[in-house]
Amino acid sequence: MAGFFTLLLALIFGYLLGSIPFGLLITRAAGLGDVRNIGSGNIGATNVLRTGNKGLAALTLLLDALKGTAAVLIAGFFTPEAALAAGFGAFFGHLFPVWLGFKGGKGVATYLGVLTGLAWQGALVFAIVWLGVAFTTRYSSLAALVAAVAVPVALYLWGISAIAALFTVMSIIVIAKHRSNISRLLAGTESRIGAKG
Repeated sequence: MAGFFTLLLALIFGYLLGSIPFGLLITRAAGLGDVRNIGSGNIGATNVLRTGNKGLAALTLLLDALKGTAAVLIAGFFTPEAALAAGFGAFFGHLFPVWLGFKGGKGVATYLGVLTGLAWQGALVFAIVWLGVAFTTRYSSLAALVAAVAVPVALYLWGISAIAALFTVMSIIVIAKHRSNISRLLAGTESRIGAKG
């Protein structure tokens, strides 16, 4: 069992890693300005895609996911509990980065990265559900919401209770962060994948 101090350090480490705003850094480096000034104002890959640059959006998605995976794998060298703490820290850091006044992304890519590090089977479920819903509806937000519901259920069915509990909490947060998307989906005004903001 990990001690409180170890878990606290893992949480802080994960938070600092997760709070790196790759979407903002990448679009600025590419000369596209501040991604927060377009579309949803979000720093995530879906909003980066609204710049029209698919390569930058893919890079943002990859890096936002990898920071979650890296936090889990590095902390996992110490204890499994530290890996859980660091994973949650990375997810929370992406949502509320200290460098951006605690206004970050919606956490989907980092959620997936943490899931990949902790339970690859859950990441596979997420990917299949997300791709299926996104392909049929072209709504990234709806795909993320459905996948976020499916993942904890699958983890519980597989008997991975500690990870399932963590992802139940993380999925609730993901859904809460998509409140405005849910309102637009219900109103029929949500932007589809590939639409410029």
